[in-house]
Amino acid sequence: MIRALAYQYHKEMEKRHYPPTAPAYLVEGRLDMKQLLADFQQFWRENSEIWQEKYQYKESAPHLVMNAFMMRVINAGGSISRELAEGRDRLDLCVHYGEFRYPIELKIRYGDKTYKEGKTQIAGYMDKMDCTEGWLVVFDRRKKPTWSKKIFWRTDKVEGKIIHTVGC
Repeated sequence: MIRALAYQYHKEMEKRHYPPTAPAYLVEGRLDMKQLLADFQQFWRENSEIWQEKYQYKESAPHLVMNAFMMRVINAGGSISRELAEGRDRLDLCVHYGEFRYPIELKIRYGDKTYKEGKTQIAGYMDKMDCTEGWLVVFDRRKKPTWSKKIFWRTDKVEGKIIHTVGC
């Protein structure tokens, strides 16, 4: 269902040839998630208002745009699992590329607790998947903070796992 909803975004990105497909993000057979997600941050910063207006349910826009962006990149040699049943809740995305898995949890910021709860949640998923590195992408929909405050990258160790928090 998510793939069908994100299809329109995916096709528009494909017409613009953006983002580049996976080979642009490969380093020694692994996806360069830092560059990939940095490019997504910039894309979201420049286009979020336009994309969010396309759906009546505004909460879905960040998830659908991220899915479309990732599909454009990953379709060149990988796959994406969505809404995996990995424990208590569901992992939003898991990118499979080669022999590697890249778990990604998406959140809408509802306060500072979003970051703490999100890191605990993805750490649990990573434990079940036997992954040592994961990504928590948090969309800040507030009007007040400037984009320079919303866009950030923080890396922490949680329960022995490396978690990158990516602000959008």
